[in-house]
Amino acid sequence: MKDYYQILGINKSANKDDIKKAFRKLAHKYHPDKKSGDEEKFKEINEAYQILSNDQKRSEYDTYGRVFSGGGNNADQYASGFEGFDFSGFGGFKEAQGFDDFDIGDIFGDFFGRKRDQTSRGRDIAIDIELSFEESIFGTNRSILIQKNSTCDLCGGSGAEKESDTVTCPTCNGRGKIRESRRSLLGTITTEKVCGVCFGKGKVPKVKCKQCQGTGVYRKEEEININVPAGVEDGEMIRLSGMGEAVPGGVTGDLYAKVHVKKHPIFQRDKDDLRMDLNIKLSDALLGSTYTIETLDGRIDIKIPAGIGFNEVLRVRGKGVPGSRSGRGDLLVTIKITMPKKISRRARKTIEELKNEGI
Repeated sequence: MKDYYQILGINKSANKDDIKKAFRKLAHKYHPDKKSGDEEKFKEINEAYQILSNDQKRSEYDTYGRVFSGGGNNADQYASGFEGFDFSGFGGFKEAQGFDDFDIGDIFGDFFGRKRDQTSRGRDIAIDIELSFEESIFGTNRSILIQKNSTCDLCGGSGAEKESDTVTCPTCNGRGKIRESRRSLLGTITTEKVCGVCFGKGKVPKVKCKQCQGTGVYRKEEEININVPAGVEDGEMIRLSGMGEAVPGGVTGDLYAKVHVKKHPIFQRDKDDLRMDLNIKLSDALLGSTYTIETLDGRIDIKIPAGIGFNEVLRVRGKGVPGSRSGRGDLLVTIKITMPKKISRRARKTIEELKNEGI
């Protein structure tokens, strides 16, 4: 039994935001397109996320240790008893019996009714985008050029010339699948596979498209628009469904854009709030004053109350990160009092008088 919480590295009390953050971090680390990627680990992480991010499935998993809401037939339930079983030990037997052309693991899967997903899927694409601090706070749009396999825009993915029709595939007779019989220790097993001629469509073009040569996809440079939401954080992943690599007769993969935010010389982000330091004079700290400061929305005046202390924080409402639950975060201004390195005789005399008065 898989421990989905352990797979994502979270506690059972984790909320949806914690689950989402853990998934994004691990998915980026183990994505198959990365040098350090691990396809099996990536699938396991995705499986855990699909269960724990769904309230119904998570409740079933927490209660029973498995999920029932996904449906399934009796054959699937029987087949599940063989999950994780290693059939490789039968290798010597199959070679001795002359069954070199089949995978015994597949035979047991087919025998117990467990269907493999035969729909092909294009590769996911991972890219990096760099944003200024202001763009990460307010959001922006980015257009990028990517060289990738895309659906043919001349034939619309049909693989046929515009004026020509499609005909029934002669290989599979329009079924989109072909049957294959194989010998096994259980007898002759018949399985179905996607037709490699029509790619599961059941139709082939009378005249092939000149641009894609009848496959429905071809490699080209494509401009993709990425809508970066307001409040995006450094290291966050933006997923564009169906914008990855296209494959003939299959499902197009996804595009993942990892965000890198440049540091700002004044502001630091603290969740939905922004922080900054403000240096003021000692006299202004004692007597109070008004300072003009820069914000991401422009210049504003901020009032310094008399007697303010070092490292005290002034809060400016509504000048933080937009998109939070409360509408928008705040700007937190930390006061830094600048001490004079040199003072005149007159100033020294005045300070001594204040000292005598207990100030």
